[in-house]
Amino acid sequence: MKKIVFAAMAALSIGTATAQVKEGTVVYERKINMYKRIADEQMRAYMPEFRTSKHMLLFSDSTSIYKAVPEDEMPEPSEGGAAGAPRVMFKMGGGDADELYKNFAISKSITQTELGAKTYIIEDSIRQQQWKLTDETKKIAGYNCRKAVTKQKQRLGVMKTTITDGHSKTTDSSRSGAGVQMTEVEVVAWYAEDLLSPVGPENNGGLPGVILQLDINKGETVFTALEVKNAVNKKELKEPSKGKKVTREAFTKMQMEMMGNMQGSGGRTIRFGN
Repeated sequence: MKKIVFAAMAALSIGTATAQVKEGTVVYERKINMYKRIADEQMRAYMPEFRTSKHMLLFSDSTSIYKAVPEDEMPEPSEGGAAGAPRVMFKMGGGDADELYKNFAISKSITQTELGAKTYIIEDSIRQQQWKLTDETKKIAGYNCRKAVTKQKQRLGVMKTTITDGHSKTTDSSRSGAGVQMTEVEVVAWYAEDLLSPVGPENNGGLPGVILQLDINKGETVFTALEVKNAVNKKELKEPSKGKKVTREAFTKMQMEMMGNMQGSGGRTIRFGN
């Protein structure tokens, strides 16, 4: 009888230990509803309703790094467009080549990003989000998740589209701060308490568990975990070092100057927002 009790306790102990994961890798699908961003019906005819890409989050209990998955970053541009419409390609203006590193012990974030043909390093503090925790639950990627809600500021920007030979290049000034206004949107997160790291997609986090699903502005941008591995390549959990170090203010100024040059070169401008 004692052996049975001991075995049961040992099994329970092992189960508890394996349930609490302190490091791992999450692959997300990011789905952006382009029609919620662009009200112009004519431009909608040249684009798919949704733009999808895959992103990877590597984490431990003290550090994390978030970056895009190189392959399958966006669907075929012709998907969802009107029949017979010209082939259109969209570039949202930065972000997909970024790497975001966080060190929670010292509340430091480091972004490695590209602008033009150059790479830059931006050091900052980790953004603090004020979450409201709820008792709602659901299962995502095999994990029991709890719901949390917050509000955050979002830029209302300008999408500038230049069409050449039936191809279109679209840039998004909401990333540069040029000519934009701010609005407040709802953010809904589902986090797994068994994944013990305060991380999530992009610059979102601060919850008592890894965010496995994130909905920004009622479906405008949705991140969903496709795969969760309880292992991580620790060689990749290191600070990005390639690029010139600049302040956030200096980088924003360079973005604004580049956006001003692009707007001066002609092309179609489309405002978007909620």
